Amino acid sequence: MACEAERIIGLYRRHARAWAEDRGTTLLEGAWLDRFLALLPPGAAVLDIGCGSAEPIGRYLIENGHAVTGIDSAPEMIGLCRERFPRGDWRAADMRALSLGRAFGGLLAWDSFFHLRPGDQRRMFPVFRSHAAPGAALMFTSGPAHGVAMVQFRGEPLYHASLDAAEYRALLAANGFEVAAHAVEDPACGGHTVWLARLG
Repeated sequence: MACEAERIIGLYRRHARAWAEDRGTTLLEGAWLDRFLALLPPGAAVLDIGCGSAEPIGRYLIENGHAVTGIDSAPEMIGLCRERFPRGDWRAADMRALSLGRAFGGLLAWDSFFHLRPGDQRRMFPVFRSHAAPGAALMFTSGPAHGVAMVQFRGEPLYHASLDAAEYRALLAANGFEVAAHAVEDPACGGHTVWLARLG
């Protein structure tokens, strides 16, 4: 499984345009994004960690008046972001080694963080904290329970992993975040398990 986890970046590099086509522009996440944005000051800078092609989530953040810095490990995804939003701040970077030297009012890791192995997920919480301004909101998706799930994308195995809810809560608390909302396999959001927290 560790081997499959290390193939994630290559998979998204090979299939960036296909992923963007499959993803489309339908915003199933709108209700959760509105909850996230409600915790932010007007115009707050948002760090989108694993931004993909910036469609539709990046677009929604921008259209709601937020300056978005998007990072993705696949340069091809970043290329799509730059095509769509040439004035944006889009950077090819591995979230595991992220060190931008600035803090954001909001941090988002939607359908990205859960591609990391469990140990790498645990190590991400100090990374979140180091990029969070006072009172910042953090939202990410996970699996519904501890374990690994494999699916297929364009004929290739696609790795997902999750810690259990108690461990996510402990990691958030240890890094100064308080859980504001949480849903397991939200039926109104395509079955996503969502965490929304705020830096205390």
